[in-house]
Amino acid sequence: MLIPARRLAVIALASLALSGCLGGESILSRTPTSPRAGLSNDPRLLIATTRLPVSDPIKKPWFSAQRSAEMVFAEARLTPPDRSLMGRVTSGGWSIASVDSLDRTTAAQSFAQAALGRDLLLYIHGYRESFETAATSTIELSEGIRFPGATGLFTWPSAGSTFSYVSDRESAMWSRDALEDLLAAIAKSPSGGRIHIVAHSMGTLLTLETLRMLRGSGGEGAMSRIGAVVMAAPDIDIDLFARGLERLGPDAKKITVISSTNDR
Repeated sequence: MLIPARRLAVIALASLALSGCLGGESILSRTPTSPRAGLSNDPRLLIATTRLPVSDPIKKPWFSAQRSAEMVFAEARLTPPDRSLMGRVTSGGWSIASVDSLDRTTAAQSFAQAALGRDLLLYIHGYRESFETAATSTIELSEGIRFPGATGLFTWPSAGSTFSYVSDRESAMWSRDALEDLLAAIAKSPSGGRIHIVAHSMGTLLTLETLRMLRGSGGEGAMSRIGAVVMAAPDIDIDLFARGLERLGPDAKKITVISSTNDR
């Protein structure tokens, strides 16, 4: 799975920004105390999605661009890249070996349980993304900062097409309730860690709207579990952005914005 150069640049910038928000080397380079810490030791990607699975049982390409009536939780088993000299030449990067543990009835709670006891890095993709490209970006981001906790992806039903901007925006906004349910479930988990969010492009609008909703429904208790929030190449109206920050109050200080020319 290849990532366009512009998106790689955004991922790199987001990695640097998130690393700074989390405290740099003192936090990100610490030795994990749990064998489940980090993708290198626990190669699983936690998935919450409003996309419809392509089949039952699920098979590649795993999730479609159609909307699912319920949010779905799944776990992707990952295959790390071949680190040998020959492997670096002939093989690609990380890949998805399988997707399983589908849960449509208690998706938010199942996701929270899977991340229990660990900090969570949650990636929310933008416009013109398939499930696989979004998953690859999530993995590259997590590996880029050697995130020691659980890595998760919230993926909404983008059509993955240059000509589907309007429908993508509608699908992103349609997914707000599901993302709020997910964040609320994780925030209510009694022994969970902090939720660090990286949102890209159109995903920044979805994220800002959802955080505003979460603050209204869950109050300071829910928002206290939100850690760093990085908005990369935001695709959001400036007045809407300003109003959203105003509604977030002191929690707006958690947000870092980075921009990339000609990126959506």
